[in-house]
Amino acid sequence: MSFLLKRIVHNEAMRSDPKEIYGWRVYALACSACFGGMLFGMDSGIIGGVLTMDPFKAKYGIEDLDKVGAANLSANIVSTLQAGCFFGALFASPVADAWGRKTALMLASVFAIIGVIMQAAASGHLEAMYIGRVITGLGVGAASMVNPLYVSENAPRAIRGGLTGLYQLFITTGIMIAFWINYGSLLHIKGTAMYMVPLVMQALPAVLLLVGMFLCNESPRWLAKRDRWDDARATLAKVRALPPTHPYVESEFQDIVAQLEHERQLVGGSGIWDLMKEMWLIPGNRKRALISIFLMICQQMTGTNAINYYAPQIFKNLGVKGNATNLFATGVYGIIKMSGCAVFLVFVADSLGRRRSLLWTSVAQALAMLYIGLYVRIAPPKEGESVIPAGYVALVCIFLFAAFFQFGWGPVCWIYISEIPTARLRSLNVAFGAATQWLFNFVVARAVPNMLATVGSNGYGSVAPFSL
Repeated sequence: MSFLLKRIVHNEAMRSDPKEIYGWRVYALACSACFGGMLFGMDSGIIGGVLTMDPFKAKYGIEDLDKVGAANLSANIVSTLQAGCFFGALFASPVADAWGRKTALMLASVFAIIGVIMQAAASGHLEAMYIGRVITGLGVGAASMVNPLYVSENAPRAIRGGLTGLYQLFITTGIMIAFWINYGSLLHIKGTAMYMVPLVMQALPAVLLLVGMFLCNESPRWLAKRDRWDDARATLAKVRALPPTHPYVESEFQDIVAQLEHERQLVGGSGIWDLMKEMWLIPGNRKRALISIFLMICQQMTGTNAINYYAPQIFKNLGVKGNATNLFATGVYGIIKMSGCAVFLVFVADSLGRRRSLLWTSVAQALAMLYIGLYVRIAPPKEGESVIPAGYVALVCIFLFAAFFQFGWGPVCWIYISEIPTARLRSLNVAFGAATQWLFNFVVARAVPNMLATVGSNGYGSVAPFSL
């Protein structure tokens, strides 16, 4: 993999760095942490399909409600996870600073496993389903905050962007796997097991995260911040697969020391309130925090998670017939998301630049969504009639939207918010960014079902301008 990156990524640092630092160890470490992203991806992908399954609707009384009532109940089930994610992302920052990035990720996986068990055991009791999703959300939100922090602090500088962006790749992989789990369950499983199997499968990434982090090291930068200098040097050497006395290890270690010492001289104190004042009262730090928050708001306002959560319903509103066909189209959508993210991370993550990635994909996403909005305004699909050619173009635009998102707003936001703050404020800055992402994720998850229930496919006519 390191050879492939050296061949494709135009990064001068990789030509001069020791080849040992791009060995399997650093990739295994990043992938182990990124199972937290797969956890979110599988949950967001699974719940939308589960909501359309007849046994689930019968068990939770959805089929007995009118269109708006069913939309409200579906929105509540989906959005309770995002509520937990919001608080999990905020609380993860002090935990990650006090106990370490590795410990925080392990705790996140435990919360997620407990929450999934409660969801699977709810058996028609909405209160247990809600509580289970909130607890799962605490774990998912915490992992979303700690993961980019942990990976960026362990990654070599030349591939830091690509490895940090793996979080988004694992999200899309989880979404893809979830879509096909739903499709397979619908075709081959009957009764309550049809939705129970997908719900239980949400725990798989959490188990892999727990096991993976148990085998991984702590962040050398966090160890240095705790004045555990010998441990920091030894861990850095282990991650880089070089002896502790190697010039590269010594150079990187001294960079960490110099950066931390400089920041300690600038601002005394290390309590949470000292860090908050440092973040919001110093103009440069405040600007970085506001940029992080604004980026995460924009990421959610693209509407990508509206499709992730409610893809089967959205494809139905665009004229696709049959639940199996909707889930199949959703599975194809997941493959395109994962493939687009993989191509971005391998070919352009560390060469195209963060700003250019965000700018050109903004235009591309807006054009794709604008076409969908115009289509449903001018020639909306009619129940019982075949999809017209313009409708198939609209379906292709959904897939193009997914691909364009993975070349910019998907992975780049997570990379950017972990790169721009000072090391002292990195944890807090990522926490604010992640919490903002989950807050607006909650807004999207809660609003979209009502929009689909009240205005149907014409909802795209209202949403499309916001993509611009």
